[in-house]
Amino acid sequence: MTLCAMALSSCVLGPDYQVPTVPVDVKWQAPLPHGASVAALTDWWQQFDDPALAELLRLAEADSPSMDQAWANIARARATLAGNVADTLPRLDGTLSKGRGGQQTGDKHLTGSGSSAQFDTAWEVDLFGKLRRNNEAASSRVEARVDDWHDARVSLAAQVGDYYVQYRGCQKLVLAYSDQAQSQLDTARITRQSFEAGFTSSADAALADASAASNAATLISQQSECQVLLKSLVALTGGDEGRLTELLGHSPAQLPQPAELNVRQIPADLLRQRPDLASSERELAAANAEIGVAKADRLPSLSLSGTFSVGVTAGERNRSWSLGPVLSIPLFDGGKRRAAVDGAEASYEAAFAVYRQTLRTSVMEVEQSLVRLDAARRRESDVERSTAGFRESFEAIDRNWRAGGVSLLDRETARRLALTSEIELITLQQDQVRYWIALYKALGGGWQTHQPQERNQASNGEGV
Repeated sequence: MTLCAMALSSCVLGPDYQVPTVPVDVKWQAPLPHGASVAALTDWWQQFDDPALAELLRLAEADSPSMDQAWANIARARATLAGNVADTLPRLDGTLSKGRGGQQTGDKHLTGSGSSAQFDTAWEVDLFGKLRRNNEAASSRVEARVDDWHDARVSLAAQVGDYYVQYRGCQKLVLAYSDQAQSQLDTARITRQSFEAGFTSSADAALADASAASNAATLISQQSECQVLLKSLVALTGGDEGRLTELLGHSPAQLPQPAELNVRQIPADLLRQRPDLASSERELAAANAEIGVAKADRLPSLSLSGTFSVGVTAGERNRSWSLGPVLSIPLFDGGKRRAAVDGAEASYEAAFAVYRQTLRTSVMEVEQSLVRLDAARRRESDVERSTAGFRESFEAIDRNWRAGGVSLLDRETARRLALTSEIELITLQQDQVRYWIALYKALGGGWQTHQPQERNQASNGEGV
């Protein structure tokens, strides 16, 4: 029987897992960025050469609830795997007891004390691979949770970088609005003096005052937006707001410039870098293994069990032992085990659908980022020329207005056009950096080079 059990234990039910083939385009459909020269993503954040951004990334990773949660999920998955591995090993339990009792039979009354020690052992023979498939599923889920940790790390870095770029862009807009507000205050003062001297109409004075007030209100609104973005950075980094403000104040209000990425490869090659896709694939492998678990559960199970006990009762020593195989045969369960197999197969189909959707989403996000980058690149030179032209036009009209050659309304129209164009240029430059960050995230962020072996290593302050 032992030989038969050993032979059967070499069987493993359920389909052997293979990474599914999902067709993707062999090339990107969106235009590729020109001048791309950096092939690796791993040190991408260092290419910004921005000390404030590097420190923000370090602070965020050192104290991130999302990463702590991902790390706890890894620990839980590893504990589940350790428990499953333990199920494949023999189990030994011991029991010690001591007490006093009595027995009465007719007129006889017996009392005495006793003690005993008992050891129970059991070992399930993995006849049809149930335990091995369980271990396979648990191991795949450990890998999936590690991938989730990488995904949290990449997402955190991209979110910090995006908020930082928005904050720097907001600061540039504040500077632009501040210059305009000061200019309009001077204009309003000059116009009011001219009106009081009788050289300017009341309409011009009212228009100058209204423009100055409008600019002041817009400036306050923009400053509040910067404060909102600062609060977001404080929440992401878990730091003190005063310290963060000081850190951001050490660097000028300018947009960081990322290194460009080399994306001249087929999507399948690049998208393997995405941790969410890797996690989805590992969940698919786990679901596949669980089909074998459910199928093996429908068949007989064999275990070896034994008991050894020794004790003393009423002064008499006794000893007993037993050892032998136990065969458990499922006879009737109302279709419960069959339903478990159907459920496992359905779970695999659902996991496969998630994997395919994740892959499609990955391609879509890269394609969208490429389209936005290309459009921003092609717009930039036109917006720069437009900004320079409107600024030059305003300066000329402003000189003519001061000389009395044009009306204040003409000057106000030219000023608004120049300001709108300048805001458009700042916003476009800000969006270009944000699109590069979105592309970095869509391509997976070079996550595969860091492994979370220990939590203290996961928070060692390296940028993602």
